[in-house]
This record gives sequence, C-alpha cells and structure tokens, in this order.
Amino acid sequence: MRMKLKSMLAGLMLTAVMPLAVQAEIREQTIRFASAGADGSPIVLGMHKFAEIVKEKSGGKIEVKVFPAGMLGGDMQTITSLQGGVLQMTTMNAGLLSGIAPDFALLDLPFLFSAPAEVDAVMSGEVGQKLAAELDPKGLVALSYWELGFRNLTNNRHPVAKLEDLSGLKIRVVQSPIYLDMFGALGANPVPMPFPEVYTALETGTVDGQENPAASILTAKLNEVQKYMTITRHTYNPQVVMFSKKQWEKLGPEEQKLLQDAAAEAGTYQRQLARDADAKAVADLKAAGMEVTELSPEELQRFRDKTAPVAEKFSASANPELVKLLNDTIARTRGGN
Repeated sequence: MRMKLKSMLAGLMLTAVMPLAVQAEIREQTIRFASAGADGSPIVLGMHKFAEIVKEKSGGKIEVKVFPAGMLGGDMQTITSLQGGVLQMTTMNAGLLSGIAPDFALLDLPFLFSAPAEVDAVMSGEVGQKLAAELDPKGLVALSYWELGFRNLTNNRHPVAKLEDLSGLKIRVVQSPIYLDMFGALGANPVPMPFPEVYTALETGTVDGQENPAASILTAKLNEVQKYMTITRHTYNPQVVMFSKKQWEKLGPEEQKLLQDAAAEAGTYQRQLARDADAKAVADLKAAGMEVTELSPEELQRFRDKTAPVAEKFSASANPELVKLLNDTIARTRGGN
C-alpha cells in the first residue's frame, strides 16, 4: 500500500512539474505587432485576438502590443523593420510581398478567386506552403494566413456602372506593380500610396477614388470622403502574418510553437470575422448614404476581359509549376462547390 501511494505521489508530482518545465521555457517579453489596418477592422480585431491567446498560453509572460493604422509605418516600411529585426510582427496583403518574393503576385491576379473556399484551399494547401518557404531567405517567417477579403472600387466623381466610367479617374492602389497594370488596363490613372495616407488624399482630392474590401472602407471611414462604390470584387486578398526571422531565431522551440499555434487559432477567428463583416459593411455603407452600384454580368465580363492580359503577364513571370498548382487547386475546389 505504501509503495502504491509513493507511486501515485510520484506520478502526481511529474504531472505537476511538466507544465512548469514547459512554462519555464517561456520567457517574459513584449512583442510589437503592427499593421496598416484601421482600428476596429477585422484585421486589427484578429491581432487583438492573437494577443489574448498568447497571453493565456504563456501564462501572462508574453505581452503582444498591437499597433494599428500604420502607427509604426506603412507596409513597405514595416517589412524593412522586420527584416532588420527592429520590429517583431506584422500582417499585410500577401500580394504586397511580390517585391521580395515575386510569386506572391499570383495571389493578386485580377478575378482569380470567386469564393472564400477557393482561397482556403490555396492558402492552407501546398501553394501556401511553397509561398511561405520563399519568405524565409528574405528574413521573414510566415506564421499564418489571414484575410482582408474581396476588394471593391469607390470614387467621389460619379457612379461607375460601366468600363468607360473609369476613364481618367485617379485611383489610389496598393504599392504593387500588378495593381498599377490592372487599373491602367481598365482606363484609370492608378496612384500607388500607403494606406494610412489614403483618407487625407481622398479628402483633399489628390486622388478621386480607391479600392478596398467593404469592411475596410467602413472602418477607415472612407465613406466620409467617398460618395460612390461599385461592387467589382476584382481581387481577393489573403493576408500573411509574419515574424522577423532575426527575432524568431532568438526564441526557444516552445515559444515558437506557442506563437505559431496562436496565429493559427486567431486566424480561424479572423477569417470568419472578415467574412461575416463583408456583407454587413455593404449594408452599413448604404445606410450611411453611399451610393452602391452592382455591375451587370455583361459589364463584369468586360472588366475581366480588359484585365486578362495583366493576369497573363504576371503568370508568365512566375514559377510555372506554382502557377499550374494554383490553377489546379482552384479548379478542383470550384468543381466541388
């Protein structure tokens, strides 16, 4: 009986000690997590969710401080900060990484995706893994894929109901070559600009319009300086959650696993939040006085046709095996819908 009691006590002690041993591998630290996303947007809400999960999983040892709305700089500046080890984390549109990992441009091909299920199949599968591997030599560690959603067009000049209505409009676009070519092909005058500068540029008339998901338009209050929105859904933006490789290599295995698990868990929450917010945001923008135009199927096809050469150009410069894998994955998912 005494031996059995000793054995039970030893087992209980081992059970109690193991979590403490694991916890001992987690050091007290602060992680700065930056984004150009507006406060209150699904992206920034996902960042706060990540911070909560990390705090819980680390027993309060790791604090994640969230810096939204470009507080620590625009997207390009943030990438440089991560590569230099000055900043630990960020999340941004995957296509913005095409400047350092060209194959990421594939995700911004016009009218590539038609439904979130296609994005999930691509980003959670082999395509997403191969793209993530391209970031490692660039000093970036991809932790998870979140999302911004389908992008739509707004402007303050007139409704855009047909292709010709875009002619000559100065449209702010993200700082990526594919967006310049896309809106140039549509007849607009694209102007690359960091997102934190967009509201003021619209307010002052520096640009006539911009393009973003409905939820981002609403949370950034762009409807205050934009009268017209057209549901174009021309691009779907996955977002990459990234960690500075220089800072990542300073972490122990337990810390790395904790952050990876937290990013994945927060990602499930964030993606659903973004999808729920999309339709509601369109309704809220209408209620706030924005004039919303739906393109006819025939007109939408004209948009597709005009941008098809842009898709062909950027596909031709990417890894052909990855292009085939991307197209096959989408076709397989679309066929199963």
